[in-house]
Amino acid sequence: MGNRLSKIYTRTGDGGTTGLGNGERVAKDCLRIEAIGEVDELNCAVGRVLVHDLRDAMRERLQEVQHKLFDLGGELSVPGYQAVKAEDITRLEVALNDFNQQLPPLKEFVLPGGGRAAADCHMARAICRRAERRLVTLAREEEVGDNAQIYLNRLSDLLFVLCRILARDEGGVEVLWRNPSRA
Repeated sequence: MGNRLSKIYTRTGDGGTTGLGNGERVAKDCLRIEAIGEVDELNCAVGRVLVHDLRDAMRERLQEVQHKLFDLGGELSVPGYQAVKAEDITRLEVALNDFNQQLPPLKEFVLPGGGRAAADCHMARAICRRAERRLVTLAREEEVGDNAQIYLNRLSDLLFVLCRILARDEGGVEVLWRNPSRA
C-alpha cells in the first residue's frame, strides 16, 4: 500500500467544514461529525487503558475494540454504510459474560477509581456512554446503523466489568457508593 496520507494539512477545512467519506462537505459541528469525534475520543481512551499492564485476554479484546471503533468511525463518515455487524455485538457479549463470571455479584453501585488502570477504564466507559448518546441524537435526524448503537451499549457494559477486574488486578478496591438509605 502506498502513502495514504502524504500531506497532513489540506486547508479544505479552514472554513469550518470537513469532508465525509462519500465526498459530501458538512459543518465541523454537525451531529454526524460530533458522533465521529466522540467515537474517536473513545478510541483514544481505550488506547489509554491499553498502556497499562493487562491480562492477555483483556488486551486482545480491547485491541479488537479499537479496530472496531475505527470501523465505526468509518461507518459514520459514509451515511448508509454499515461496518458494525451483529457478530461484533455477539463477540462483545461473549467477552462480557466470560469476564463477568470472574467477579463477585455486585451489591451496590461502584464509584470510579480502584487504581490507575481501573480509573482510566472508568473514563473510557463514561466516554463510551457519551458516544452512545451522540449516536442516539444523530439517529433521530439521520440514518445510523442499528448495530452501531447496540455495539456502544454493550461496550460500555464490557468496560464496566473490566473496571472491576482491573481494580482487583491492581490490588486496589472497588469503591462502593454509600447508599444513604442503608446508612
